[in-house]
Amino acid sequence: MRNHTMVTEFILLGIPGTEGLETVLFFLFSSFYLCTLLGNVLILTAIISSSGLHTPMYFFLGNLSMFDLGFSSTTVPKMLLYLSGQSQSISFQGCMAQVFFYHFLGCTECFLYTVMAYDRFVAICYPLRYMVIMNHRVCAILATGTWMGGCVHTIILTSLTFQLSYCASNEVDYYFCDIPAVLPLACGDTSLAQKVGFTNVGLLSLICFALILVSYTRIGISISKIHSAEGRQRAFSTCSAHITAILCAYGLVITIFLQPNPSALLSATIQILNNLVTPMLNPLIYSLRNKDVKSALRSAFHKRGFAMEKKRNLQLWWAKFEFLFLRTNSHLQLPRY
Repeated sequence: MRNHTMVTEFILLGIPGTEGLETVLFFLFSSFYLCTLLGNVLILTAIISSSGLHTPMYFFLGNLSMFDLGFSSTTVPKMLLYLSGQSQSISFQGCMAQVFFYHFLGCTECFLYTVMAYDRFVAICYPLRYMVIMNHRVCAILATGTWMGGCVHTIILTSLTFQLSYCASNEVDYYFCDIPAVLPLACGDTSLAQKVGFTNVGLLSLICFALILVSYTRIGISISKIHSAEGRQRAFSTCSAHITAILCAYGLVITIFLQPNPSALLSATIQILNNLVTPMLNPLIYSLRNKDVKSALRSAFHKRGFAMEKKRNLQLWWAKFEFLFLRTNSHLQLPRY
């Protein structure tokens, strides 16, 4: 028997092959992250403030924006800290939390893309019954199901990973705590965690992608039956944003699986695109060609500007009134506005 020191913290070694580029990457990723936060907050603001966007389609889009905010915030802030020269260490509990929220939000977003595809299927194939089928109760059940499904999936993976003993090296050869990067550091048998992780993640992604393909196959058949070119264009524009988001999300995952032995730099690059760039692009994809979202944003800013101008005018009016009143009644004093 040998004495082992249990690991209480991990050292993140960073992005492979980027030594000496920390400053450039810090400013680049900081700008991406700020754009991600700003874009998704604006989408949420538009959806919440405009009653015209209180529909199933925008309800799920609001959920997607919340997931994008959380998904990018799970890994990026810690990465920016050590790129700026701060400590590269992360506590054992912090590493566990990072694994949990990364897989929880990633899996939930995968489920949400599938639900959004079903929503588009109902909107195109059953337009007259759309609001009946996608009522508030159904939308709530679908949204809750995505959260619960992602939570169950992640609890299984996280418990299998961190019930193992970590008593050897504590250097994670990656820029955040992920299961494939952490498992090699365990002292015990990791075969079960590896098999369940690969099967669970791969199977869920495959099932979701298959369901999305089925939905869009049915949508394509329905669009082909529309006789007018304007009707086909309107139906296609309803789905174009979601199709683009699906291609951005699943295209990166497929690229990894098509590589027999992907390099560490390629894997890290694709992960960064998935964690940072895709959440930044989603608000642009869903708002650039969406007149309703742009109109809601203009209305929200207009109301905000009008309210601030009204408040300034009221303060100015009160100041003038106070000045005139005190000139004639110097022994009195009015409360400040």
